[in-house]
Parts: sequence; structure tokens; C-alpha cells
Amino acid sequence: MRSRSLVMAALALAVGLAACSPSASNQSGQNAAGKTTVTVRLWDDQVAKAYQASFAAFTKANPDINVKINLVPFADYFTKLPLDVSSGVMDDIFWVNSSPFGALADSGALLNIDPALPDEKAGWVKAAVEQYTRKGVLWGVPALTDGRSVVYYNKGLVGAAGVDPATLAWNPSGAGDTFLPAAKKLTKDSAGKTADQPGFNASQVDQYGFNAANDLGAIYYNFIGSNGGAFQAPDGSFVFAQPKSEQAIKYVVDLINKYHVAPSAADTNDNGDFSRDKFLQGKMALFESGTYNLKNVFDGAKFAWGIAPMPKGPAGRVSVVNSIIAAGNAKTAHKEATIKVLRWLGSAQGASFLGQSGAALPAVTSAQTAYYQFWDKAHVDMTQFGQASGTGTIPAPFGPKFGDANNAYNPIFKEIFAGRTPVAVGLAKAQAAANQAIK
Repeated sequence: MRSRSLVMAALALAVGLAACSPSASNQSGQNAAGKTTVTVRLWDDQVAKAYQASFAAFTKANPDINVKINLVPFADYFTKLPLDVSSGVMDDIFWVNSSPFGALADSGALLNIDPALPDEKAGWVKAAVEQYTRKGVLWGVPALTDGRSVVYYNKGLVGAAGVDPATLAWNPSGAGDTFLPAAKKLTKDSAGKTADQPGFNASQVDQYGFNAANDLGAIYYNFIGSNGGAFQAPDGSFVFAQPKSEQAIKYVVDLINKYHVAPSAADTNDNGDFSRDKFLQGKMALFESGTYNLKNVFDGAKFAWGIAPMPKGPAGRVSVVNSIIAAGNAKTAHKEATIKVLRWLGSAQGASFLGQSGAALPAVTSAQTAYYQFWDKAHVDMTQFGQASGTGTIPAPFGPKFGDANNAYNPIFKEIFAGRTPVAVGLAKAQAAANQAIK
């Protein structure tokens, strides 16, 4: 997931969280008191706080097992992961999203969940189970899942501009496009001129309309799907240079470089938090994201905000919906204790802490009620994360070599989003590089 599209700050949570090194599994094992320590690697600080309480309850019920959290920033997570797996210093349990999943499963790095937890699968989100089942085997415990992408909006900014975020539609042909005019109205320079007014200074933008960026989960997958395009073919090959996908990406890139209604790629290509922070500062009107940013918006926004459906494209509202698994390290030195922790994470009781805190939507179905109750009590309308925003989906990244492909195409994408490489030329080059990488 981030979705998904999140770069967490490099920090260690204070009380109760372990600030582990990349070789966190070196801290696992038995201590002098005979306790076994199981380390869990993840990248989300909101979830880490919820897991802190969850693991405290686990240890109370299992006094012979201690659980330590290793919080690794998302920006570094998938660089460290293959290195730590190959060098044998990986944590006992670690989060995996769809990008590296196939390669990890095929390499034998993950515990086979089916014989370890034969009866729990029915209680997990079906789509998550299917996403992480490969060659007939489930390779992790579904930890959390994401609803459809939405638009968080600043009520004051959209109200002042006379924009209704619930009715926005975009079209690469321009026909019936209400989104671009709205984004222009919502973008202001330091002199107060909007992007649709003469004299607008694109080099001195003080308020952005939207968070267009080189962001797979939050932005360009959704635009591609909503234009009727595809990123990958069913066989896993890459097809994002095809006309409908090219049109969608060009539309997004133009929002940044032609119309200047979104931050420059110089700010966002390597900082996934830039747009979120601008929104929380009241300097961005529309922020497209998923449930993974709901708690951040709730905690951080000091202004009235709301949730609207993502902009409607020619093919409707088509969103990528993703899940994350807690995978067991196949080479853990204490398999029995690791499986106990995995069983806890996949149980209603263990996942309930995630739902009760509102940190993320659990992939354990019985724990989801607490999540929705949390947000209902907070008076946050969650309907837009479900079918109220449509039912169309574009498949999440998949394939055993998706990580290799991403390493090949993403540098070219950065140049495209920076406006230094023409979209059509760059996509053709990136697609060829991606497909070569998976051969």
C-alpha cells in the first residue's frame, strides 16, 4: 500500500518501542530471564503506536515472549529489505506490500502461513488473502487493507473558491473537465492571483490546488485506471505506454509543469510527505490519498476539512486498493514464537488495537467494526472510502520482479514528472526498461 504513498520520518517511538538497527534480528533471541524476543519490522508510526499496545497485551498473555518493534522509514524500507533478507539479519516478522512480494515468496524468504495458521484464513479480508497467495500458498498474515482513494479537502479554501469537490471530473480531451478549472481557482501565488488569472506567477506559488506527483498509490495508478488504461497486463508485463495510460500520465504531469496547480517534482519526487505537509499547513486545497493518511489528517489539520470522492475520469472513478501482510521470516531462529505473534496479529483481539486507534483499517474483518466506530465517534464520514466512490479498481503492482522493474522505470518517471523528458518518449523508454528487467 502507500498505500501505498507514505515516507515516514526516521524516528524511534519513545516508551516501549525498540529503536533497532537494520540488523534488528540480532536483538532477537532469549534474554537472561529466558524470554524469547520476536522483532517486527514496519514503516508506519501510527500503526506502531497501536501495535505497542497490542504487543503489551500479547506479552501479558504470553509472558515468555517479548515483542520489539523496528520502525524503518518508508523511504529506506524497500532498499534495506532485500539487503537484510540476503544477509540474514532480517527481523522475525516484517511488513511486505505487493511490490517485492513475488520475489520474496519465490526466493523462499517467507514462512508458509497455510500449515502454520490453517484455521484463521476465513477471518481475513478475502482480497488480501488472494493478493498474497502465490502458487497456491498464502505467504503472510494480512495486517491492514486500504479503502478506495479519496480527496481530503480544506473546507475554507474550496468554499472561498466556490468549488464543490464532490462533483469534479477530469478528461484528457478537455470535454466536460471541471477538475482543471477548479484546481486553477484553488492555486494562488504570493500576490493572491489564482492560476486562471492574468499575471499569475508560477514561480511564487503560495497555495496549491492539488497533489499531483510521481506517486503510484495515491495518484497515477488512479488516473490511469479512471481513463480506462492499465499499468500492467494480466501476465505482469508493463503496458503503461499505451494511449489511455499515456493520456492519463500526461494529464497529471501537465498539472505540475504546464498549469502549476501542484508542487514541482523537485519537491515531491523524493519526498512523499511534501504534499501531505502542505495540506496540513493549509497550503493545499485538495489532497488525494487513502485511509493510510486519515489519522495523519485528523491529528494534524487545524482547519475544517472533509472527504470527497476522487475526481471522476472518462472510465469513472477507478482506484487501486491494496493490502499489506505481516510476513514471517523463513529463517527465524525461533519459529514457534514467531508463529504465535503472527497468529496474534491475525486474530480479532490482536488486530482490535489497530481498529480502536483509528490508525489503519485492519485486514482482520472482525476488527474493522472498531475502526469504523472510532471514526464515527470522531464524526468523520467514511462512506467515500467504500462503494460510494465507485467500485472500479486497477490491480495493485504484482509479479516476482516488480521491484526490479520499478528500479528500471522509476528514474525515467522522475524525469517525466520533472518535465525534462516528454511524456510519450519517456513512457516508451520506461516501459521497455521495465519489461527488460522482468525477463
